[in-house]
Amino acid sequence: MTKSQWIKLKASDGVEISAYEALPDGAPRGGLVVVQEIFGVNGHVRRVADSYAADGYRVIAPAIFDRAEPGFEVGYDAQGRDRGVALMQKIPGAKSMLDIAAAVEALQGVGKIGVIGYCLGGSYAWLAASELPIDASIVYYGGQIGKTWDHKPNSPVQGHFGLLDTHIPQSDVDKVRIYPNVEIFTYQADHGFNCDERSSYEPASAALARERALAFLRRHIG
Repeated sequence: MTKSQWIKLKASDGVEISAYEALPDGAPRGGLVVVQEIFGVNGHVRRVADSYAADGYRVIAPAIFDRAEPGFEVGYDAQGRDRGVALMQKIPGAKSMLDIAAAVEALQGVGKIGVIGYCLGGSYAWLAASELPIDASIVYYGGQIGKTWDHKPNSPVQGHFGLLDTHIPQSDVDKVRIYPNVEIFTYQADHGFNCDERSSYEPASAALARERALAFLRRHIG
């Protein structure tokens, strides 16, 4: 049975944020940073963290929006989306990467470490593969990948994208296929297909992507 708690992280610029930590039952296989969507470290993100802890990983989900609004957590309606977009625009991506780096640092000592991110977090998971000392990265529909595709990853990356996603052109996804350490999977699904609280949730695609993600972590993290 997994255990969870809220902890504090301090980034290298001195800013302190909260983070959700989920612990496995027994010695961890390795560490995993789960990076949120624009909706905060909400119930869905916490369940994702819990699920990977149940698979044997020590998981930390940093609340990267704490820099602008501590404790931010909203649902997937239009109001929540608008609030999330507004907060995202207030926080420079470089600052969020410092918070993700703090989560990676907090996981030192548990073995190999990976990063997995969704939507906004997927964009940061892509950058983490080139900027942070990690062993693997998983990108779920990271919308900025077309703008940052030339950040050559130093660690293996697995990507999951929906063919029906009008936010992310397949031409953007294709840009990262040039790297030998990147594997990309596409699905007959829309943006956010992994989240069971979204109207775009596609359970068959979500289950297949989860299966592939776990196999990827087993190969590269433990």
